[in-house]
Formats: sequence, C-alpha cells, structure tokens
Amino acid sequence: MASDKSAFQLRAYVFIDSLQPQLAQFMAKTNRVYDPREYDAALFLEIAPAMEIHTKIDQALKSTRVRLGSLVTERVFGMMQVHHSDQGEVRAAGEAVLTASGLSESDRAPCEILQNKVIRSIEQDHAIAFTGMSAGNMALQGESVLIMEAQPAAYLSIACNEALKAARVKLIDIRVFGATGRLILSGPEAEIDVAAQAASKALDHINTHH
Repeated sequence: MASDKSAFQLRAYVFIDSLQPQLAQFMAKTNRVYDPREYDAALFLEIAPAMEIHTKIDQALKSTRVRLGSLVTERVFGMMQVHHSDQGEVRAAGEAVLTASGLSESDRAPCEILQNKVIRSIEQDHAIAFTGMSAGNMALQGESVLIMEAQPAAYLSIACNEALKAARVKLIDIRVFGATGRLILSGPEAEIDVAAQAASKALDHINTHH
C-alpha cells in the first residue's frame, strides 16, 4: 500500500486500554455514531488537514472489527474515535492507519498543557455555573474542581481516563476536539488531588513517548 505520509500531520494518537464508566457514558451521551461500552478499549486520532480523517476511518474499519464512535471535522483538525471490547482489534486499527501513512506512534505531536489548576472548596454560585456547563455530573458546593486545558485536544481523553481510574471523582465536562481540549472534574479535595496527579502523569507520559 502506498504511503500517504505527506498528506497529513499526526496531531494526536491515544490508545486507551479500558474506558472508565463515566467517560464511556459521557461519550455515548454526546456521540454521533456507535456508542462505546464501559471498559471497551478505544483509540483517539487527531490529524490535519481535517478531511483526511475520512481516509483514516476507512483504513481502520476495513482492516479490523472496531466500531466508529466519533467523527469531528473542523476547519483545521479532524478527530476520530474507534472502540472495541478486544484491545487487540483497537491496536490493530491504529497500526493499520499508521502503516498506511508511513508513520509511527512516536510521530504524534507533543502535548502542551495550557491550564492545570485546582479550585478548592467551591462556592454554591460557582458550583451552579459548572453544572450549567456540564454534559455529565453536577458540581456541588464544597467540592474541589480540576480544570485542564491542553492541545492537541484528544490527549485529554487519556488524562481523564487515568484520573477516573485513580480517584473517586465526577466527570463534569470533557472536550477532545478543536483547537484546545478541556477537562473538568469535581469531587472531594483529596480525591481531586489524586486525580490531578494521575492526569498530569498521563500527559507527561505522552510527551516522553511522542
């Protein structure tokens, strides 16, 4: 198969071994194609130019049994998410895309963290504002909130998933496409601190293996 390495830029390449229930359900709630199940493996891929994502989707679906969960095409970037209960299928889908493109996972762009802050013991008005922005859970007065922004946006999927593995926190909002990504989690202060550490560690790992 001919390589199309010159055709696009690999922005983000993220393999998730086991989608945590909150993230899987959040994705299903805002989904456009085929909903993932809790604990499915998943792959997030973001590229430029945007419309090249259709070629990548075609390569992944034709070579494996993965299902397409999300497809977003914007002015500059295209993002796809595929998933399957078998991790091997998802890894194979990613390899098929990379092989056809003449690239490796290490060719992905590094992650730039734009915001990484904890707001401690939020007031009621602030909690209501977070809940109003939420497509997930409600933020409550007295909880602490983790806010992360990063680019490429798709990297926040692994930050969120690792945070949810590590701590008993609530997913308020996540955006994994567009110019910048956004992640908001809430919960008890100690749990948010654990979540923040896990999220940062996941993004640090991206940067040491990009």
